[in-house]
Amino acid sequence: MTQEHPITPPPDLVRHWSRFQGDTNPEALWLRIANEAAQWGADQELEACCKMLYDRYDRVRHATGFPGSDMSDWLRAARRPKPPSLKEQALAVLTQYMTGETILTNDSLDTIRRALEALND
Repeated sequence: MTQEHPITPPPDLVRHWSRFQGDTNPEALWLRIANEAAQWGADQELEACCKMLYDRYDRVRHATGFPGSDMSDWLRAARRPKPPSLKEQALAVLTQYMTGETILTNDSLDTIRRALEALND
């Protein structure tokens, strides 16, 4: 019986990754599977760390009133930051333009246009 590392992706998941976008190039397929497996493993490790933070410091949470879930949420946000929303991107472009840090380019105008188009009428 072969003993696997605890964060080895299940075979079904690896098979699922191998079907993405129908790559026929074996090197591209292996690279994509390796990338997916690395991300999956990192996500498993992050969740294990968040659980440890939450569980291990239960006494500290109760003694200080600092909720451990906030520590887990902070760790998750720090390690998996969300990309800025279209609104945030457009505001950043406008702020940089208004403070003289940049000029408006076609790309920056496109960002503002897409943000405006996303608004409800």
